[in-house]
Amino acid sequence: MQRRSFLKSSAVVTGAIVTGGMAHASAASSAMSSAGKHQFKLKYAPHFGMFKHSAGDDLLDQLQFMADAGFTAMEDNGMKGREISMQEKIAGKMANLGMEMGVFVAHTIYWKEPSLTSGNMEKLDQFLKEIKESVEVAKRVNARWMTVVPGFVDLRKDMGYQTANVINTLRRASAILEPHELTMVLEPLNFRDHPGLFLNKIPQGYQICRAVDSPACKILDDLYHQQIHEGNLIPNMDLAWDEIAYFQVGDNPGRKEPTTGEINYLNVFKHIHEKGFTGIVGMEHGNSVKGKEGELAVIEAYAKVDQF
Repeated sequence: MQRRSFLKSSAVVTGAIVTGGMAHASAASSAMSSAGKHQFKLKYAPHFGMFKHSAGDDLLDQLQFMADAGFTAMEDNGMKGREISMQEKIAGKMANLGMEMGVFVAHTIYWKEPSLTSGNMEKLDQFLKEIKESVEVAKRVNARWMTVVPGFVDLRKDMGYQTANVINTLRRASAILEPHELTMVLEPLNFRDHPGLFLNKIPQGYQICRAVDSPACKILDDLYHQQIHEGNLIPNMDLAWDEIAYFQVGDNPGRKEPTTGEINYLNVFKHIHEKGFTGIVGMEHGNSVKGKEGELAVIEAYAKVDQF
């Protein structure tokens, strides 16, 4: 998941508050007339920017385009860094469109130094403070899930001690989230794109969630990361099913839309659907082709792998 910039609130589209106007609406309408509205079986969730060439820069226009294409959910890693007024506008627009809010990143992620693994009390207190802040964001935007990444390994500690530190921290965070019926989803990330991170496998996430033993602590199964790190996507999914609350996808290699790489997403999505999954499948990837043509190709790719 590429989220290093989510905290840079100064870079978050303050100017996107301005209404797109007739030009954007006309362009989006023209694009959608060729794409059509699909009736997807799963709740695929695009992110802001994925359809900006078709819908324009205005975030509300982008939401309208997503809904017009048939998407019933949206995720936004950087939601926490947006102005409150924009969060409220996004939430209102999504409510009007009948769209469900997916994940946002709940806390500061330490990519190069130990945090939750270390047992450092300052880092723990910071994390819990940010989880409390994220509760308010979740309420504001009608979100149920938030992403948590335990961060970098502590090379001076055995993995057993690091695991215990992470479990202790997540138990305390769960106590904050449980009264609000919110869930943090732990995302294992692959070693190639994110070397040195503590959490990288689904079985490891399963072990931690079992130990935390809370409905507020579950797994985010990003199939792009898991294809790289361990493969065995469907069997791992089945073994960890009770602890998986959220999926994200991207094909490998390239991290683009389904059908552009090696993962048989038709079979994967069929399996998820047949197991009765009613949550969100985040479209955590880029577009393989630039511009409007590429954006329509993304929509058609999901229509293709949703035919089961």
